[in-house]
Amino acid sequence: MSVTLVLGAQWGDEGKGKIVDVLAQDSDIVARFQGGANAGHTVVIDGTEFILHLLPTGILHPQVTCVIGGGVVIDPVMLFKEIDDLAQKGISVDGRLYISHQAHLIMPYHRMLEGKTEQAWGEKAIGTTGRGIGPAYVDKMARVGIRIVDLLDREVFRQKLLYNIRAKSLILEKIYGDRALDAEAIVAEYLEFDKRMDPFIKDTSVYLQQAISRGDRILLEGAQGTLLDVDFGTYPYVTSSSTAAGGAITGLGIGPRKIDRVIGVIKAYSTRVGNGPMPTELSQEMGEDIRNKGGEFGATTGRPRRVGWFDAVAAKYAGMINGVDGWAVTKLDVLSGLKYLNVAVSYRDGTGKLITHFPADAELLSRCQPVYEQLTGWDDNITEAKRWEDLPRGARSYLEYIEDVTGVPILMISVGADRSQMIRR
Repeated sequence: MSVTLVLGAQWGDEGKGKIVDVLAQDSDIVARFQGGANAGHTVVIDGTEFILHLLPTGILHPQVTCVIGGGVVIDPVMLFKEIDDLAQKGISVDGRLYISHQAHLIMPYHRMLEGKTEQAWGEKAIGTTGRGIGPAYVDKMARVGIRIVDLLDREVFRQKLLYNIRAKSLILEKIYGDRALDAEAIVAEYLEFDKRMDPFIKDTSVYLQQAISRGDRILLEGAQGTLLDVDFGTYPYVTSSSTAAGGAITGLGIGPRKIDRVIGVIKAYSTRVGNGPMPTELSQEMGEDIRNKGGEFGATTGRPRRVGWFDAVAAKYAGMINGVDGWAVTKLDVLSGLKYLNVAVSYRDGTGKLITHFPADAELLSRCQPVYEQLTGWDDNITEAKRWEDLPRGARSYLEYIEDVTGVPILMISVGADRSQMIRR
């Protein structure tokens, strides 16, 4: 198989970075298809931690070429900081990083507007990362966004930017009582970014199609998770892009029949950052214990993640809409030592009605109570396990139950943070 798609099947933070890192060892190209610097993919190599926000995880492998597709929104400040940080650790991106000329740019006013909007919503705020991702996608859909290709003609770029700055300044001044933007300073800043970005710019759709025709091994990497998809997630508590399988097609400009395999990444339990419904959330001491043991704090923001039992209703839904061929299960080791484990197999709404399918209505989902199936845990430390047979019976039974209830086989199992701590079936 030449093209494999890896995406999150929960609310993000499933450990996609590690899965992509492991699979990238046997890949020629890794391509990121959506999101922005709100993503945080963490990879641990021989005890050294790498946190990537915009760059594809494959960049950690010197033989891999990386692509940032047109579906990604790019903050040049974050991009170059990430490139410079990697350079300090001995990793160069020169000659092996390509950025789509169709990708949209995040501007300073996007970050300002996102912060003001979140404040205005108060308790109803979505709980964004404040990186300007949402407003950048708003401009994209409103057809006033600024793309990397606009940098090629400085006068066109200048006129588009001045138009946007005037419009955003009115909103900031008249609605939020903030200061006007310094148009000339922003123009000058982004023209300087253009000089440094120019060597990376490419028509990545053509590049990927040529690579597919050659038979190159290509890995497509998503950010966030299916339940944060702008169309299929827990709307409005979602991200601003298409995190599901369809987003890979539109975000990279390749045909749907070019994808050979879809791997969905699921954590052995559930987590969520930000606001919105999460039926299996644990608020008591056990939730805190799992959070601390699993290091469940946002790689981008440092915010503590909400923790809950594994939600098979949500996972089955994600498997369905993405056409998942197999699961990669992460952080199984975090559950070691628990006497029992709960898996949500259905919900009951506020009236007691049984719900077996993941509901589209976030308000309804917020009223749902999980119906659990309880399984016996295990005490063994599994971080040294190398094969399926090395896992204790309780761990294997838990994984087999997830396979049965979701209808999707498990292909990979992570039993620790390091890239070496992985079981492949």
